[in-house]
Amino acid sequence: MREGDIAADYLEELLDILDYDGDLEMNVEAGRAIVSIDGGDDLEKLVGERGAVLEALQELTRLAVQQASGNRSRLMLDIAGWRKTRRDELTALGTRTAKEVLESGESVRLRPMTPFERKVVHDAVAKVKGVVSESEGEEPRRQVVISRSA
Repeated sequence: MREGDIAADYLEELLDILDYDGDLEMNVEAGRAIVSIDGGDDLEKLVGERGAVLEALQELTRLAVQQASGNRSRLMLDIAGWRKTRRDELTALGTRTAKEVLESGESVRLRPMTPFERKVVHDAVAKVKGVVSESEGEEPRRQVVISRSA
């Protein structure tokens, strides 16, 4: 996929400039290019607090792909396995919270999350019968609210 190649070139150049080590791997899931960087000691710095630097790098990489290809990119970037670990944590949070809502009948509003984080929580909640989730608020303070279904 051309999109992945452009992204990999851009990210390799970035790693060279920073003098960071990292191995790039490209995959495609559901028609979406996924580029992962693993293996370097400094990579945690490229994730940042709660993935803030990772989100910014993903956006810059998408812009580089768009500039080179002329097409809007939905590329996803993962660094040091952060997204996978975060996905597992958020899936557990969504499932656990949905079960609590089912038991108590009380709606729960989670802390603000990125679009990636909210989607993972919504997907987890959707697997629990008797509850629903929706996003409320404006970016960057958008939150998932989980409640019993009517």
